[in-house]
Amino acid sequence: MELEYLVDTDNLSINSILKNKLNISSNLYYKLIKGHFIYLNNEKCDTRTLANKNDLITIDFGYAEDNSNIVPKDIPFKIIYEDEWILVVQKDAGIATIPSILHYEDTLENGIKFYFDKINLKKKVRPVNRLDLNTSGLVVFAKCEYIQQCLINQMKNNLFSKEYLAICEGTFNQKIGEIRFPIGRKPGSIIEREVSSNGKLAITDYEVIKEFNNLSLVKCILKTGRTHQIRIHMKEISHPLLGDSLYGNKSDLISRQSLHCYKITFIHPITKNKLELISNLPQDFLNIIYRVNL
Repeated sequence: MELEYLVDTDNLSINSILKNKLNISSNLYYKLIKGHFIYLNNEKCDTRTLANKNDLITIDFGYAEDNSNIVPKDIPFKIIYEDEWILVVQKDAGIATIPSILHYEDTLENGIKFYFDKINLKKKVRPVNRLDLNTSGLVVFAKCEYIQQCLINQMKNNLFSKEYLAICEGTFNQKIGEIRFPIGRKPGSIIEREVSSNGKLAITDYEVIKEFNNLSLVKCILKTGRTHQIRIHMKEISHPLLGDSLYGNKSDLISRQSLHCYKITFIHPITKNKLELISNLPQDFLNIIYRVNL
C-alpha cells in the first residue's frame, strides 16, 4: 500500500509536497514522519530535504494499526468493489453501519472487521459514508487514513455523489425538482430531525422514474448530507417514503422506509479514475415493484 509521487518542479521541500501537493492533514503528516514511512528515491529521508524534478517520493501507508476497538463478527454483506485502497459493500436493511450502545456487535463495521481479520489487513475500519439502520445500499470503506481524508474532501467539494432510489407515497405534480429546506434536530428527540429555520442547509435533487397505484419510484441525489435528509424532505413535500414509520406511515408492503443507496460516484484518490458503482435493488423493493407493477 504505497503512494508514489513523481516530483515535477525543482527545489521543493518534501514537507511542502506532502502538505500542498498531496493535501495530507497535519495529524497524518506527523504520523508518517514519526513512523519513518516517507522515502525519497527509495531511501528513508528527512522531510525538510529539497526534492527536484523527476525525484520519486514514496509513502508507505501499509503500516499496521490497532483495530481492537471493533469486535469482529460474521455479519453478511456483498462486496461491490475492492482494491488495495478501497472496499465498497452493499449493506442490507436492518443492519446498523457503526457500533452504538444498542448495536455493539451486530453492525456492518463488525462485519468489516471480521473480513479484515480474514484477509490479515491490520487497519482501522473507516467508513466514508453511513446509512440509517433500515436504509439499504452502498457503503464505502477506506483502507487507510489518507484515502478516507481524500474521499471526505471530495464530499465537501461535491465530487463524491450519492444517488438513492425511494418509493414514495402519492404522485408528484412536478416530476423533476430540487428540494431546499434546512434541517435541524427536533426539540426533545435524540433521533428525529425536522425542517427548521435554525437548521443547516439541505438540498435534495429528485426525479420521478415511474408511477403506479398512487406510488412513485423516485431517484434522489444528495447535494448535502444531513441526517434523515431524504426522508424529511419527502415528508415536507407531502410524499413520505413508503413504510417510514418515523416520518410517514407504516405499510403492509414493506417493513422499513423504502430507501436504497443504489449508486455512488467518486474519483479514485490513487488512480485518479472515475468510479461509478451500482447496487442492485433489494428484494423487498422488487417485491413491491412486482406486486403493484411500478
